[in-house]
Amino acid sequence: MSESPRERYRAQVRAEIKRHAWEQIAAAGVAALSLNAIAKQVGMSGPALYRYFASRDELITALIRDAYRSVADTVRAARDAGAGLLELAHAIGGWARSDRQRYFLIYGTPVPGYHAPDDTTAISAEVMAVLIEACAEETGDEPPTPFDTHLETHREWAGGHPAPAAALHRALSFWTRLHGVLSLELAGQFAGMEFDPDLLITEELAALRRR
Repeated sequence: MSESPRERYRAQVRAEIKRHAWEQIAAAGVAALSLNAIAKQVGMSGPALYRYFASRDELITALIRDAYRSVADTVRAARDAGAGLLELAHAIGGWARSDRQRYFLIYGTPVPGYHAPDDTTAISAEVMAVLIEACAEETGDEPPTPFDTHLETHREWAGGHPAPAAALHRALSFWTRLHGVLSLELAGQFAGMEFDPDLLITEELAALRRR
């Protein structure tokens, strides 16, 4: 069923509001996000803008959902094209570098006073499900580690995925190593060190595979 003109207009205005929100976040961080300032930029009153986003938190939630949806779609598309762990890592890295403010909104410091709805977590879980799937293909019969054993009874975060604990462990290790490098890189912590972060990610994953 096609959208009505009113629905299309509402979607366009919401998209414009979100665009200005991202510009504010890029300039001063999410803590400085101001709906009144955005209202002036789009040429409406503060109360009028609240017809599109009822609160600052609702706007932040919309931005977070968009960010998670974007990375989840990126990861799934890469996986559907045959990507293994290394290719998935570089797909996520490319996504992160294309918009570091978007990356930090979902993988950086939590927004003070903001609590995301449960459905945003559900979208983020799609990313982990793909990583677990890829890790399950690469996990052999190595002896279990203490953390593997721990994960046998602490796997709720995996959303009921049937992969063995060793694959869950590998997915978590992949996640922490990848985001450790990306977070430091995008925060400028590698400035002046003159090495290629992509090569570091590749070596980290090679070390993980040798475990």
